Parts: sequence; C-alpha cells; structure tokens
Amino acid sequence: MLRVSLILLFVIFLSACNDEQTGPAEVKWDRDACERCQMMLSERNFSAQVRVFPQGKRSRVYKFDDLGCAVLWLDKQTYKNDAKTEVWVNDYKTREWINAKKAWYKTGEISPMGYGLGAQKKQQEGMLSYDEAIKHIYLVEKKFNIHGGNLDH
Repeated sequence: MLRVSLILLFVIFLSACNDEQTGPAEVKWDRDACERCQMMLSERNFSAQVRVFPQGKRSRVYKFDDLGCAVLWLDKQTYKNDAKTEVWVNDYKTREWINAKKAWYKTGEISPMGYGLGAQKKQQEGMLSYDEAIKHIYLVEKKFNIHGGNLDH
C-alpha cells in the first residue's frame, strides 16, 4: 500500500512539473498593481489578466486594473499575436473570470481607467465583441488621451 501511494505521489509530482498552467491567476486585491499604470487592483468587476507563454519558459501572468490597460500593454508585446496568449477579464456583474476573447462588452460602465467596458459571457443587443472592444479602447484613448503618453514604455 505504501509503495502504491509513493508511486501515485511521484506521478502527480511529474505531471505537475510538465503541466503548463493556463487560466487566470489569483489576485491579491488592493496589493497587486496594474502592469501598465501601476494602480492597485481593487475593482473586482473590471480587472484583466494576460497569460503569456514565452518559448522554452513557464507561462507568466500580467495583471491589469482595466481591460483597456491590458489591451494597450499587450499591443506592444512580441507575443501579442501568439495563439497561446490568454486574456482574461472579470464579468462585470458576477466578478467571475471569463475568457476576454469570447466575452461581450457593454459600453458606458464606470471602469477604473475610464474605458467604460463591462464584460460578460452572453451577448445582448448593442454589446461589442472583443475585436470591437479593442477598437473602442483605442478610440477612447485617442479622444481623451487618458494617459497623456506617459505610460508608453
């Protein structure tokens, strides 16, 4: 019995070493800072995460206070078009983490950085797709020059 338990533990250990994590990571609310603007992540209805998979390395998660920060940051990264790159966002009603690329976005919400997008799983009339949400973010950024160019590093 002890031998079977040791073998089972060894198999679990090996699979954990080879299993590349996916999905959103745990957020330490009011302690983790946005990768782009350095604001604390405190608004559980609008935060986002990007998980990247650098060649030959373990995946890495970057956290953001607003989907707008995640989109603008990701656009400047070499892995922005990598099919493995994951983008996660909180459902603005349930706070559940959902796949941002499959989510639908309601405009006019009050989000931390003013991009005004509330994500949810199900499409409703007038909601934006992920690609439309990206265009919206760039329009807001251009119109209001929210960051004054000081965050492009």
